[in-house]
Amino acid sequence: MVRLGLAPNLIAPRPVVALQRPMNTQTIALHIFSDPICPWCYIGKARLDRALTNRPDHPFDIQWHPFQLNPDMPAGGMDRREYLEGKFGGQKGAVQAYMPVVDEAEKAGLEINFEAIKRTPNTLDAHRLIHWASLEHRQTFVVARLFRAYFNEGRDIGTHKVLADIADEAQMDRDMVMRLLTTDADRDDIQARDSDARAKGVRAVPTFVIAGQHVVPGSQSSELWEGVIDEIAAQREQD
Repeated sequence: MVRLGLAPNLIAPRPVVALQRPMNTQTIALHIFSDPICPWCYIGKARLDRALTNRPDHPFDIQWHPFQLNPDMPAGGMDRREYLEGKFGGQKGAVQAYMPVVDEAEKAGLEINFEAIKRTPNTLDAHRLIHWASLEHRQTFVVARLFRAYFNEGRDIGTHKVLADIADEAQMDRDMVMRLLTTDADRDDIQARDSDARAKGVRAVPTFVIAGQHVVPGSQSSELWEGVIDEIAAQREQD
């Protein structure tokens, strides 16, 4: 049996994003705190996706929430090599820090092209796009596309053009998204939600919260998620 930690106050009582699909009595909200430049978030999503594929009758309604790895990053981002070497104390430290990432990404079936990534962006606008996508029930698609754009294609997901292009791929109104990005729309809300998550105990991402109560930290295995789903199903059979 999978035992989950309890965090009853982590999620506010009111909905903070629109749902991916209509809620019903059989649906359980799975809140995911993530950042689209977080490699462990990308890996964690791939592992979760595999479990959901293996358990197509899973009860989860997935909702993505903002958490910036670098909330103080300049608006225009910075050179990727400079960022990594500053964070990890030089090139050698950066290489050593990312060796486990490369290994686990391959195991998860992901091909991360770190050489293609030239800049580390500020992700506030990317989180605004994820929020807007939730209003059109396209949130998970946009999250997946942001991960792929950054980690596979080396695109700068801090730029308005790239974000608008991704919105267009998600069948959102590209021109409207571009106009919104030039304003401060929902900027304060995203920052407030990020701060609220930190105040309630989120220290790293990915962090998963089941039904607003049970915390699953980190990039967990597909097998763990399958166990969680099986446990929920078994409990429902007993009720």
